[in-house]
Amino acid sequence: MADQRRPPAVDRREALKARHRRAIVDAAAALMTGIGGTDFTVDQLAARADVSRRTVFNHFKTMDDIILEVFREMLGAVLDNVDSNLAASGGETSMFEQVSAALRATDLVTPITEFARIFQTEDCGPAQLLDAGGELSPRQAVLFERAIADLGTRIASTTLRQHPSADPLEVELMCGALIGGSLAVVRIWARTTGGVDTTDSRRVWDELLDRMIRTYRDGFGVQDPGTTSS
Repeated sequence: MADQRRPPAVDRREALKARHRRAIVDAAAALMTGIGGTDFTVDQLAARADVSRRTVFNHFKTMDDIILEVFREMLGAVLDNVDSNLAASGGETSMFEQVSAALRATDLVTPITEFARIFQTEDCGPAQLLDAGGELSPRQAVLFERAIADLGTRIASTTLRQHPSADPLEVELMCGALIGGSLAVVRIWARTTGGVDTTDSRRVWDELLDRMIRTYRDGFGVQDPGTTSS
């Protein structure tokens, strides 16, 4: 009977693998926060995660894959919020309006400022960093762009789950445009507000995001730019 109560060996191995993977990702996130960027070695990562170099590469092919996983988790809250807000939207509105409403209802400022906090330096504050990549190295910029593109793909998959009869190409184009537009909003928001999280900066964010959505919906060159883009 005692043997029957023991979990199978394969379950124990899977649990150990899951713990090691979690430790590696957590260690990478801690190093990115601690050193301000991604320039840490596999030896530093293995020591922080309390695993061997071999274990690191048993779970991830490259160091960049680990960093992308950290970015995915940073942006995972965005995806979860979009998913829940999209599921709650319903009604007779169009798919575009539903996805737009989900983006409006999602806190995008928190992950943006968290990203800036990780990578900022004494010579490069949040505004400079977020404005067209700031002082990111080419490698860091590519990794972040890949993470953002991945977010667009994941939001498209979420949208297709909510709208299974929709044209996949249309959904991919729509979500890609909205995520790409959000990157432009980030740059202008950073210039306008200094890239900090305050009540006033969130108001500016909401205004810029709303303008971006209305531009895609109504067309370019038909809106008064107002004061937030100055």
